[in-house]
Amino acid sequence: MLLNLNKNNIWVWSLCFFISVTWVQGRVGVGPGEQEWDYVEVRKGAHLFYWLLYTTANVSHFTERPLVIWLQGGPGVASTGSGIFEQLGPIDIEGRPRESSWVRHMNVLFVDSPVGTGFAYVEEHGQYASTNRQIALDLVQLMVQFLEQYPAFRNVPLHIFSESYGGKMAPEFALELHLAKKRGRLQCRLESVVVGNPWTSPLDSVISYAPFLFQAGIVDEDGYRRISRKAGELAALVYSKKWSSALLKASDIQEEILESTGGVFIYNTQRRVHVDEVYRYGEDPSMGQFVRSNVTQALGLVEMPEWMKNNSTVFMRLEADIFKPATHIVTRLLKETHIKVGIYSGILDLLCATPGTVSWINRLKWGGRSEYAMAPRTAFRIEGMLEGYEKHGGRLSMFWVYRAGHLVQQENPVAMAYILKYFTNYG
Repeated sequence: MLLNLNKNNIWVWSLCFFISVTWVQGRVGVGPGEQEWDYVEVRKGAHLFYWLLYTTANVSHFTERPLVIWLQGGPGVASTGSGIFEQLGPIDIEGRPRESSWVRHMNVLFVDSPVGTGFAYVEEHGQYASTNRQIALDLVQLMVQFLEQYPAFRNVPLHIFSESYGGKMAPEFALELHLAKKRGRLQCRLESVVVGNPWTSPLDSVISYAPFLFQAGIVDEDGYRRISRKAGELAALVYSKKWSSALLKASDIQEEILESTGGVFIYNTQRRVHVDEVYRYGEDPSMGQFVRSNVTQALGLVEMPEWMKNNSTVFMRLEADIFKPATHIVTRLLKETHIKVGIYSGILDLLCATPGTVSWINRLKWGGRSEYAMAPRTAFRIEGMLEGYEKHGGRLSMFWVYRAGHLVQQENPVAMAYILKYFTNYG
C-alpha cells in the first residue's frame, strides 16, 4: 500500500489496525474496518464518488445494522473530507480514533455530491448540476448502480442525513429516491431523511439574522436596523425571483454582520475565535493536503482528477438555485410518503439560525400538521445533563441542540448520537 509516512506513529497504527477479512468482502482503505469506494457515471461525462465504510460494530453480519448516507453542504464541500475526517469517520487526519464515529454503530456511505465535489468530477464534455433536482436525480442514479453492486443493502434500513446546504439536497434526493422505487427502478428501505442546521428556506434564515443577533446582545439597535434593511432588500429580490442578485446581496449582509458585530463567528456565535483566524466550512488546508496525499494514494486514485476540498465552479453553476426554497419538497415528503422527516439545529448557529428554521417548519401544511403543532416540546437529557429539546408529530421531528452551532456532530456529539439513535435505533 502506498502511503505518505510523514505522519506520526499513531497515524500508522490507526491505518493498519483492525485490518482483517471477516463477513465483509471489502477492501482495506484508510483507518479500521472494511471499505469500498468507486466512481459512478450518473450522466454522460459526470461522475459522482462514493466511499462506503462498513460498520465496525460487534455483529455477525453488517446487514444487522442500517445504512446511512451522509451528504455534505456547501454546495461543493466534500463528504470524503469534512464528513469522514472532521465529523463522522473512525479517525481524524492525525490517525486518532474518534469515539463518536457513526461507523461504530452502522454502515455509512459518504457521497461527494454535486458532481465536481471532492473526488467526483466532470469531463470536458460533461455538465455540472445547475438545479437541486439535477443533484437529486444524479444521486438516485448513483443509488441504482450502488444497489446493483451491493444487493445486500436492498433490504437494510436506509437513512439519509445531511447538514447545511444538504438541507436542500437531501429532501429532494429522498423524494426522487421514493419515486424511483415506486417506478421499479430500484429496491431499498428508505425510512428517514434528517437535515441538520439546514439551508432549506434560505430567506427565512437571512430574515432571522437581525433579531437573533439583537436578542443575543451581539448587535445594538443600529446594527439591528442596518442588517434588517439589507435583509429586506434581499427579500425583495427573492420575491421577484432574482435569484443570482439575491445571492450577491447575501454577501453584502454577511459583510454588514461582520462590521456590526466586530467579527462574530457565523457558524457558532459563542465560539472564541482569534482575530487572525480564518475559517471556511470544509476547507481546512491540512485536511486538503492529507486527502490529496495519503488518502488519494491509499485508495489508488493517483491517476484520477485531483480531490477538491471546495470546488467554486460547483457553487457558481448553482448560483441561480441557491436561494430557492425547498420547503415544498419537505411538504411533499410528509404528504406523499411514509418517510420520517427530521430536523436538528445547533442553537448557536447564525448562518442557518434556529429561529428561521422554526419559522418555515411552522408554515408547512400537511395532514399531520395539527398533530405536530399540538405535540409538547420536551427536554432531553443524557446522563443527567440537559442537551436540548425535541418535538415529534405527524412523522416530523425537530431537535434544538445545546452547546452547538452549525456543526452539531463536532460540537455536541453526545446530542447528535441521541438524534441518530432516535431515527435508526442502530438496527
